[in-house]
Amino acid sequence: MPLLKNALAALTLSTAALALALPAHAEGEVNIYSYRQPDLIKPLLDAFTKETGITANVLFLDKGLVERIQAEGANSPADVIFTVDIARLTEAKDGGVTQPVVSEVINKDIPAQYRDPDGNWFGLTTRSRVVYASKDRVAQNEITYEELADPKWKGKICTRDGQHSYNIGLTASMIAHHGEAKAEEWLTGLKNNLAKKPDGGDRDQAKAILAGECDLALGNSYYVGLMLTNEKEPEQKDWAAAIKVLFPNAGDRGSHVNVSGMALAKNAPNKDNALKLMEFLSAGTAQQIYAEQVYEYPVLPGAEPSDVVKSFGTLKADELPLVDIAANRKKASELVDKIGYNDGPSQ
Repeated sequence: MPLLKNALAALTLSTAALALALPAHAEGEVNIYSYRQPDLIKPLLDAFTKETGITANVLFLDKGLVERIQAEGANSPADVIFTVDIARLTEAKDGGVTQPVVSEVINKDIPAQYRDPDGNWFGLTTRSRVVYASKDRVAQNEITYEELADPKWKGKICTRDGQHSYNIGLTASMIAHHGEAKAEEWLTGLKNNLAKKPDGGDRDQAKAILAGECDLALGNSYYVGLMLTNEKEPEQKDWAAAIKVLFPNAGDRGSHVNVSGMALAKNAPNKDNALKLMEFLSAGTAQQIYAEQVYEYPVLPGAEPSDVVKSFGTLKADELPLVDIAANRKKASELVDKIGYNDGPSQ
């Protein structure tokens, strides 16, 4: 039985006891602790195993990944950490559960703006924080983040929770670009333009546009691809069909992007295999598989996004280093609370 299948079957055990029950080192295997859904990364790992003969075991966690590895300590079976955004990447580094990687292969494939200067984490794909706009009610095809605070959009914007990591990332980027005072002014203007209290996920914002509850919404670009191709819940295709994707600030600095990423676990028992996996994931074949599976943009220069993603239009990514965004996340969170963003529009 693969190493971490035992873990999946024993989640009711305490973390420490579970770690001690598992043999950490296993020849020809690598263990992944992942915030990414297993079905999204399975094609990547299958390709890795086919190329190297190394079996990849995945333990999916929807929360508490850092705390778990901390509790497992030196006995942790984790080799590689997969995360979904810059917040989780910096959380892993700050939590002391990563170790630096020096790899010419990875540094060649992944641009500096998408990796930790100390080598503790690396971005694998990017997604843009775009504007979903009603095809029927919004005529313009260009917009800026700054414009979302314009009173002309009063009562016409929907978003998810302001404290959600995706929105915190955007607000942090606004602080980095404009300073805290201007960012607060912008966020207050956005709050005043909300059609209702923030709720739901990004897909729910597209649903709200179809229902006529709002004309604009903030959402990640990849959700549009997931909705357009959703065969299990075909109503989501209608949500996606009701919107067009606007890439904010395409005419100047470019649109805010975040990343999915990877890190080498601090006590990786299968370190050599872990490094092989990380170098595989940064290279062309894996970058293309990843982009096709999750409708995100490859970080590898020259790698193409999927045809579905291309249909959204051309992304000009903001070149602001992710470490600069991460440095402002705490301030961003404080601003969200300070202005009462999640209370919704002022009456």
